[in-house]
Amino acid sequence: MKTLKYAAAASMLAVALPASAQQLSIATGGTGGVYYPIGGGFAEMINNHIEGAQATAEVTGASVENMGLIMRGDADLALVLADTAYQAYTGTGDFESRQIENTRALASVYPNAVQLVTLADSDIQSIADLAGKRVSVGAPGSGTELNARALLEANGVSYSDFTPQRLNFNETADAIRDGDIDAGFWSVGPPTSSILNLAATRDIRLIGFSDEEIANAQEAEAVFAPYELAAGMYDGMDEAVQTIGIPNVLVVNADMDEELAYQLTHLLFENTDELIAVHPAANDTTVEFTMNSTPVPLHPGAIRYFEEVGADIPDRLRQ
Repeated sequence: MKTLKYAAAASMLAVALPASAQQLSIATGGTGGVYYPIGGGFAEMINNHIEGAQATAEVTGASVENMGLIMRGDADLALVLADTAYQAYTGTGDFESRQIENTRALASVYPNAVQLVTLADSDIQSIADLAGKRVSVGAPGSGTELNARALLEANGVSYSDFTPQRLNFNETADAIRDGDIDAGFWSVGPPTSSILNLAATRDIRLIGFSDEEIANAQEAEAVFAPYELAAGMYDGMDEAVQTIGIPNVLVVNADMDEELAYQLTHLLFENTDELIAVHPAANDTTVEFTMNSTPVPLHPGAIRYFEEVGADIPDRLRQ
């Protein structure tokens, strides 16, 4: 449920939108993750609630690709991992030569969890045991690969230590099921359908990270935070598993019409229950989570909404 701390804003106004805003593209990820159902659910909310707007969720390679789509104007909204958004905005990491200063956020929607999965009878018990194995590190251009690489390198493991496979979520699950790879990374809001489906057909085990491994990862990436996967989340998962979490951010181009950005933000937070009905990850879609977790400045239209509901907006989110 959405937060009760803030007073509800005025109900959605049927304001005529600019012609350029009538067709909206939402860049998501693969169909086996959470971005696609969340993006699809939000597109349906836009179609049902904002007069004159029609939105479509697009399947993409996820975070890194999505930032390029926003930069080029090929997508109007995009779901991206916080570290990807921050790197794009600051011109660091994978975006060192292509800074995207016009990155703005509407909200932080939910946290991802880095999930390292193997079969239950595997001899892989820790990150170090990936040496010599075949490991999926996520689809090319995905936030999963950025997170996996950062976690591994922070703990002294490089791609040269194992055989990396760049597979999307469904491909990773299929490859583990068929014995074509030994383990795979997901950076996604739990529970995710591809792991649920894998656990329904094979006995799996999620690899936990030690306090030291998490501290090393946090030193490398400030947006990482300890996160616990609850017992019973997947079939056969009898105990909680310690991992790391990363916020997911709904980003737009700074050039988006302010009224449209306002209506989109209003829609997201005043109708959160509709998104929760699509995927439980949206239980974390709160004003507080956005204020605490968003790594790039908010769009002026989003700021207008948060001011209306009395949010304490940090200076770092104003531009």
